[in-house]
Parts: sequence; structure tokens; C-alpha cells
Amino acid sequence: MNDELRQIIVSTKTGEEQLSLNNCLLNYKLLDFWRWSASDLTSNALRGIFAEFIVGTAIGVDFRKLREEWAEYDIEDENGIKIEVKSAAYIQTWKQKAYSTVSFSIKSKQLADNTSTRHADVYVFCLLKHKIQTELDPTKLEQWAFYVLSTQTINNLPNKSSIGLSTLEKLTSATNYSQLKHTIQKIYEQNEIL
Repeated sequence: MNDELRQIIVSTKTGEEQLSLNNCLLNYKLLDFWRWSASDLTSNALRGIFAEFIVGTAIGVDFRKLREEWAEYDIEDENGIKIEVKSAAYIQTWKQKAYSTVSFSIKSKQLADNTSTRHADVYVFCLLKHKIQTELDPTKLEQWAFYVLSTQTINNLPNKSSIGLSTLEKLTSATNYSQLKHTIQKIYEQNEIL
């Protein structure tokens, strides 16, 4: 779907929109749906989308332009840097006997001609690093660590479907939320010089 058609069909919502039946408003708002469906920020699927939002806030994305679920990359900054965002956590929504092993998918996207590619310039790996279940709160950005790699670095890895935390830590250092925008720009610029 092209951008113009998408903007006509999909618009930014406030949460105050009410469900209706035959032009009669019901006592349910879109905000009720959001609370019901999107309050568990630790679930795998929603944590990933929330990580995209966090990275977007760090780099100053214009949130009036809606997230496109099937886009070739997750976010683009004001300078045109294309960013793929991945997330992982030690603690999951379900009952655990031990912490989850931290691993991030780095699979390339399959194209129609059976080749594969990565469309982003950089990858941001977002780790919800907090390990105390009763204190886990994904909205507290100090509970996250961010690792940034160029796509070129990822393309040179021997295993091109996933990357574990130990490998990631050998390739780059974690950064915090406050430094994330600067780190993304730095990694991008270093890759452009090479």
C-alpha cells in the first residue's frame, strides 16, 4: 500500500474514539481496547513493538507518521538512517525456572527473486536487562541496554540468523537511552567511511 493511500485509510487515533452500532455510541473507547490488548509490555510481540517506540523516542521520530508493520525496516531517523530494532529480555511473561537466554534474530528478508537482503543501515538490539520480576517495568528506560551494530558488521557474521548476547558484547558495548541517538549516528557514520 502506498503512503498516500495508507494515510487515507489509517489515521492517528487519540484513544477517545468510541465503538458504535448503527450510529449509536457504545460505552467502549479505543483506549479500552489498547488497555486490554497492549498493557503487557513484557510479552514477546508487544515488547518488540515497544522497543521500536523507545528507539523512536530516542531519535526523535515524528509519531504522526504511523508505524508500518510490514516495512523493510522499523524506523528511519531525520537524516535518513534506516534502523532495524530487535528486542530480548531475561524475564518473560510466563512462569520461568531460569532466566531466558538472550538471543536476537538477524534473519535477512527474502525477496521475490529468492535472494535475501537487509534493508536497514544499522541494527539496535534492545535488551530489557532487569532481572527482578517484581520490579520489572519496561517503561523505566534504565532497565534497558542498547547495542548498536552496522548492517555491514551483521552481514559479515558467520551465523546470519541470530546473534547471542556474548557475541554482541564482543562486537560492541552497551549504551544507555540518553546516548542512543548519538551512538546510532556514530555507528552509521563509521560504516559510511569504510
